[in-house]
Amino acid sequence: MRVLVVEDHAEMSRLIEARLRDEAFAVDVVATGEDAEWIATENEYDVVVLDVMLPGVDGIETCRRLRSAGRWMPVLLLTARDDVRDRVAGLDAGADDYLTKPFSFAELVARLRALVRRRPSERPVELTVGDLSLDPSAHIVRRSGIEIELTPKEFAVLEFLMRHPGEAVTRARLLDHVWDFAFDGDSNVVDVFIRTLRRKVDRPFGAASIETVRGVGYRLHEPASADQPAAPRDTR
Repeated sequence: MRVLVVEDHAEMSRLIEARLRDEAFAVDVVATGEDAEWIATENEYDVVVLDVMLPGVDGIETCRRLRSAGRWMPVLLLTARDDVRDRVAGLDAGADDYLTKPFSFAELVARLRALVRRRPSERPVELTVGDLSLDPSAHIVRRSGIEIELTPKEFAVLEFLMRHPGEAVTRARLLDHVWDFAFDGDSNVVDVFIRTLRRKVDRPFGAASIETVRGVGYRLHEPASADQPAAPRDTR
């Protein structure tokens, strides 16, 4: 899951970034509303954490500009203000939720996951594709009821595939959502993680659910219906 954090207080932004990375989020950080407006229109984010008290263009105006530009990712406002009028102004500008400082990082993470589940439509807390299940909040993956141990990055790659079952997902798209803006490696890292996932998630169970889509990327296979045989799959 890729998150944009807009926070001008250096220590606060470092703390938020570190905590979100611990939870396997890919995080980009900017300090001004102007930078947020630019980067959020150039890149695709799953959610934005936006401080209200920014220098220059404040968070409420930044949110308004993002919505005017047609950027509809969920926005969570951070504010030190405990004034109902400010919260109302933020929600009216297009924000989806708000959190008042000081706040619990556990609550911040939970609210972000809830916002992503709700957009664009309500999503189940636990993702399920065939006999494979993933709980984003508890960080638990199971196949046929057996728990599978994954690293945070492996978990994030699988989560993205499971949020798009049956879709051909490009390596670039995986890089955008699982790695952050500062990543300077190449797309081969995606292939490495896919091989590891197949070794952990597929092979011990005699499954071949992660397909290679030639010239494109990868697809998490959705089980065929009882009267429709599964298509041949390339699992190399």
